[in-house]
Amino acid sequence: MEVAAAFERRPTRQVLVGDVPVGGGAPISVQSMTVTRTADHEATLQQIYDLAMAGADIVRCTCNEIEAAEGLARIVPRSPVPIVADIHHQYRMALAALEAGVHCLRLNPGNIRRPEHIRTVAAEARDRGVPIRIGVNGGSLHPDLYEKHGGRVTPEAMVESALDEIGYFAEVGFDLIKISVKASSVPLMIEAYRQLAEVTDHPLHLGVTEAGPPPAGLVKSTAGIATLLAEGIGDTIRYSLTAEPVEEARAGRQLLESLGLRERKNVDLIACPSCGRAEIDVVAVAEEAMSAFADREIPLQVAVMGCVVNGPGEARDADLGIAAGRRRGHLFVKGQNAAVVAEEEMVEALVEWADFIHEHGAEAALARVDTDRAAREAERDREGLLAEQGDDANDAGARIEEIRRRTG
Repeated sequence: MEVAAAFERRPTRQVLVGDVPVGGGAPISVQSMTVTRTADHEATLQQIYDLAMAGADIVRCTCNEIEAAEGLARIVPRSPVPIVADIHHQYRMALAALEAGVHCLRLNPGNIRRPEHIRTVAAEARDRGVPIRIGVNGGSLHPDLYEKHGGRVTPEAMVESALDEIGYFAEVGFDLIKISVKASSVPLMIEAYRQLAEVTDHPLHLGVTEAGPPPAGLVKSTAGIATLLAEGIGDTIRYSLTAEPVEEARAGRQLLESLGLRERKNVDLIACPSCGRAEIDVVAVAEEAMSAFADREIPLQVAVMGCVVNGPGEARDADLGIAAGRRRGHLFVKGQNAAVVAEEEMVEALVEWADFIHEHGAEAALARVDTDRAAREAERDREGLLAEQGDDANDAGARIEEIRRRTG
């Protein structure tokens, strides 16, 4: 069940990265970056395809040597998504990447510092109609700005870096710009983007740089990116994780779906946190289900519940779910009991029913089974569990009585 976003997005200009619009009210896009050597074009292409399958709309590849630029010339025509060339210290690599046909450049003002080099790249990008991301990074700020702002990285210094770069671009009439002001500190990153959003209407690329490995990296990235998205700031995002790039793409996609900023592409799996009444290892079954649905584009909400006592009611809004009950699973559709399956077949049944519902709809799925019988079976297991475990499987009542005794 999709929930409409409860916030308005900041109006911006729009640029086209290949055929993907960024800004100007376009859907927020997900980005990631390959970790292969770009010169190894076959390995890099394989990773690009993996990222596209995981939800990436745009992929960035490093262009740090002439062999990388040559690799890009082979990669770009075969890529399923637009390619951004990440330029480090050599402006000539930016020119080579443009010659290779990339759809966007990423320049760090702290690394390419000579104004004449910046203007040369911008003029070439202007003539080719290729946008540039100004990628300010708190860890590589221009030394002059670092000193100007008290010998430390501040939001003001990062914004000033971006505006200085825009000024160089303006000198050659180039304005196909998107901007990032990333930092590894979440509060610093948030404040820098807020300030930048006040002084420019160029689209913004959000990210927490060097966020680290999951789960901490996921938490840091989500804290920064989601905070800004909820304020209407941000037009394209990247999770920068110390992990396989596919995890970045999946996380970005899931975040946007959770916020109602993109239509659901894959299963939204919900699961109970387990309790004393659980008849199965909920964590294991949920992980098995996530693995089974990983590469299937089925935009349904699926629930895995530990018991049949409260499970169907707690997950009544899910498109499809299953609840454990006395060594078997009770499958339900839109809160209505539909079938009973063996415990070891629970995940397999979820996948089969999800495929059918996705293709034919929930009503057609329910029409093919005896729902009355399924409801009777579920009620029988529910009553059996209550008889075995009582109404208070977690002994909360006893704890409450003890609290009252000690505080009375």
